Amino acid sequence: MQKGNIGVTTENIFPVIKKFLYSDHEIFLREIVSNAVDATQKLKTLANKGEFKGETGELKVKVSVDKDNGTITVSDNGLGMTEEEIDKYINQIAFSGANDFLDKYKDDANAIIGHFGLGFYSSFMVSKKVEIITRSYQEGAKAVKWSCDGSPSYEITEADKAERGTDIVMYIDDDCKDFLEKTKIEELLNKYCRFLPVPVVFGKKTEWKDGKQVDTDEDRVINDTTPLWTRMPSELKDEDYKNFYRQLYPMSDEPLFWIHLNVDFPFHLTGILYFPKIKSNIELQRNKIQLYCNQVYVTDSVEGIVPDFLTLLHGVIDSPDIPLNVSRSYLQSDSNVKKISGYITKKVSDRLQSLFKSDRKDFEQKWDDLKIFINYGMLTQDDFYDKAKNFALLKDCDGKYFTFEEYQTLIKDNQTDKEGQLIYLYAQDKEAQYSYIEAARNKGYNVLLLDGQLDTPVVSMLERKFEKSRFTRVDADIIDRLIVKENANKSELDAEKSANLSAIFQSQMPKIDKKEYHVETQAMGEEGMPVVITQSEYMRRMKEMAQLQPGMSFYGEMPDMYNLVLNTDHPLIKSVLTDSETATAEALKPIEAELKGLHARQAVLRQQQDNKKPEEITQEEKDDMSKCNADIEVQEKQKNEILAGYGKENRKIHQLIDLALLQNGMLKGEALSHFVKRSIDLIQ
Repeated sequence: MQKGNIGVTTENIFPVIKKFLYSDHEIFLREIVSNAVDATQKLKTLANKGEFKGETGELKVKVSVDKDNGTITVSDNGLGMTEEEIDKYINQIAFSGANDFLDKYKDDANAIIGHFGLGFYSSFMVSKKVEIITRSYQEGAKAVKWSCDGSPSYEITEADKAERGTDIVMYIDDDCKDFLEKTKIEELLNKYCRFLPVPVVFGKKTEWKDGKQVDTDEDRVINDTTPLWTRMPSELKDEDYKNFYRQLYPMSDEPLFWIHLNVDFPFHLTGILYFPKIKSNIELQRNKIQLYCNQVYVTDSVEGIVPDFLTLLHGVIDSPDIPLNVSRSYLQSDSNVKKISGYITKKVSDRLQSLFKSDRKDFEQKWDDLKIFINYGMLTQDDFYDKAKNFALLKDCDGKYFTFEEYQTLIKDNQTDKEGQLIYLYAQDKEAQYSYIEAARNKGYNVLLLDGQLDTPVVSMLERKFEKSRFTRVDADIIDRLIVKENANKSELDAEKSANLSAIFQSQMPKIDKKEYHVETQAMGEEGMPVVITQSEYMRRMKEMAQLQPGMSFYGEMPDMYNLVLNTDHPLIKSVLTDSETATAEALKPIEAELKGLHARQAVLRQQQDNKKPEEITQEEKDDMSKCNADIEVQEKQKNEILAGYGKENRKIHQLIDLALLQNGMLKGEALSHFVKRSIDLIQ
């Protein structure tokens, strides 16, 4: 029997392991099983080289739980160890500079284990005692038992073990008893060990017998030793890829398509990436790519390895050349990781380009699902934009698809304004913006449909990429001002009549929190709508961007600004003006006469002061101007009160306002109820 102390430079490694690794203590099973797989594979290698002459038999790793005794045992029939090897690999732990390292990586369990090769010692995260019972494959080797209770002290004795291999027996701590549950072990094995290259056995297969599930004599292998990404694409069919996807993501829809990765120079990388159908928020779809190292599961957080926009993909990547357990900044600077990231980006862009060229119709059918990946890539990576601009599509309101170049050719003759700017008109909701789309079509314009999650930032990006181009939503202004070809139609109304008409409608606009309306007049032809509501492209886009970028919250807090444009050519607006003039003439006559005189007085005072320097204007002159302005304000207020009084009782005005609001989905609640009742009364 041998006794001794484990060779560590810290006083006690085990409290360190428990303290710093406990947050991720479930990885103990991955580490122990992986070690067993490693020992098994090494024996197989020796046998293939002729250095092991015996019978390998059925090589496998067995995991068993004894709830009564409180143990988990991981057994293999691999290399095994001699007493000398136990002393070398188990007892002599190189742990120099431990304290500095722990301070640096105290929040990262994987970092500590991976950095020092402490896989075996992860067993002490959940165990109060660990035993190694092992017999080396070497001829004449004796079986030995290593035992440690969590202190630096260990004990080695002879053991009764007839077959080669190693048993790791973990006596589970009282605060970790949940690991003795079969369901918990199944969960961990499925997460970490489902694709290990050596069969992993856990329990027996069951069958239905005499009204219940009973164990059979056949071992239950929980893993696929040759997962799809380890096989050659030439030997696989589409259904194989679909079945593997269903295995990885049982509740997901069928993927759009996939990319098989297989490269062994200048780095090793295998894997399969799937383009999923995305239905909900982007963030909910992240962390779906699983990272493996030689078929051992590592993580589903691949930021820094896979380009950011491709973290929306699903699937598996496997590479021994990716440095594990390091910071994201380190990953981003690592040459191999850069090469791998660039390779994946190229494979994705090449695949998309190939699909576009080989079957454009099918590509167009998939576009609505693909666009979020492509748009995200173009927004985040300039080099991807350079590739994607050849197959990225724009979809119009008629459901037709165009490349960037094709669409530019389509609209350049008819949608270039007098300043030489190419105007891309778009809608975000075909139904809600139907009348605006139709107005554009009547002018011979084409309207894009941009209703995707990332279309707002994409629009801003394309405006920077395209020369002398601007994107404008169809309801950002009246159609004649969206693409100005010549001077706009001038209203026949004089300034005073226009102001009175605007004042009447302005006074009756609904008072809604965080919504403001500005009324203006414009000649839009007799066939145009009598009232049109528009919203500034700039402010609306800024508010939409604020929803995606927290740093723009200033715009998000601002009220929604709308313009109510009165068509002075329309008979209904003309009749409102005529009726209002008749009804308010007597009341307004003295006020307008007074205003006329006040405005004349204001003009004289302003002219006198304009000819002087500020310091030359006397206090008396300043007081005269202030009094004149105040008198005008009083008269204007009285005038607006008279106009508002007329508007308040005029059902036609309310009906026109409500129709415009209704057309834009802005008439709700009590206002909608009043509109319905008023409409019935007007019909009767």
